[in-house]
Amino acid sequence: MILPVVAYGDPVLKKKAKDISKEYPKLNVLIENMFETMYGAFGVGLAAPQIGLPIRLFVIDAASFAEDEDLSLEDQEQLKKLKKAFINPKITSEIGDEWAFNEGCLSIPEVREDVFRKPEITIEYYDQDFKKHTETYDGLAARVIQHEYDHIEGILFTDKLSTLKKRLIKSKLQKISKGEIRVDYRMRFPNAKKAR
Repeated sequence: MILPVVAYGDPVLKKKAKDISKEYPKLNVLIENMFETMYGAFGVGLAAPQIGLPIRLFVIDAASFAEDEDLSLEDQEQLKKLKKAFINPKITSEIGDEWAFNEGCLSIPEVREDVFRKPEITIEYYDQDFKKHTETYDGLAARVIQHEYDHIEGILFTDKLSTLKKRLIKSKLQKISKGEIRVDYRMRFPNAKKAR
């Protein structure tokens, strides 16, 4: 089932999410719905807060990034295999010199900005069967994970921008929170005027 994506301005996007247990109700259905919602919005990642749930869960399918011919074969292969759910994740290290990449977000449509992130991460998480993993990712794969991880920490990519950039996009962000935009997927706007 495709769920509405929560738009910029909703308080759930600024909350630090809580861990869940394997007894979390209908977890597999939720994960399936999150993948379906992400695909319906042409995204590569979706975090639970983006559908209104303040829990430490996100899904990623970065295969569409693997089609970029500028990437090394190694990067392409890593991205093709990066389709999974991350439950109760914890990034244990981020290393290397920060690099910029133009990021967007399903909760902040029509806004894209360069964001600086470290190129390599190590992450601990539980998979859909609640098996624990520790894995290292680099390049675009690391960036996609970092972006979704930020969501469960209550951080949006716009929080990482300079004061000047934030000022330049302020009116766009206000329009998004009021629902004064058109998108090709279901969204829930926190400050939309109610129809009378």
